[in-house]
Amino acid sequence: MFKRGDLAVYPAHGVGRIESIESREISGEKQDFYIMKILENSMIIMIPVDNVESVGLRDIIDIEEVQRVYEIMKKRDIPADNQTWNRRYREYMEKIKTGSVYEVAEVLRDLYLLKVDKDLSFGERKMLDTAQSLLLKELSIAKETDETAIMSDIRAIFELGE
Repeated sequence: MFKRGDLAVYPAHGVGRIESIESREISGEKQDFYIMKILENSMIIMIPVDNVESVGLRDIIDIEEVQRVYEIMKKRDIPADNQTWNRRYREYMEKIKTGSVYEVAEVLRDLYLLKVDKDLSFGERKMLDTAQSLLLKELSIAKETDETAIMSDIRAIFELGE
């Protein structure tokens, strides 16, 4: 159960703040909704309180879990990906939609590693940006630091210059 002012993660959209909890009548039935504002783009999302689990709304990870996310990004012994770009895109999209910070970290890692070998398609570049922004926001909140510091960590993991 979330309360007004809480930060939470909504799958594929990222971190948002619960602005209010409101009751609305839908099809003659009264339902309670979380009114959530996504921090990245100020989008407002109404989430039925009864559907929190099914939509994947979750708490931000603890600081202890940040290291596990970093370990996922550092992992290099992953099988070579020989799928077509559109199949890979669909697979990555599914991972992002789960809302799992670990799945998003895998997408970011895989795309960064793929980028070393070849040019990414427009869709893959956009997905890399999405995965990166989802991780930056959540990890910076979990570590209580700014996104610049997290980006430095990511650059170091993938050995990218500043």
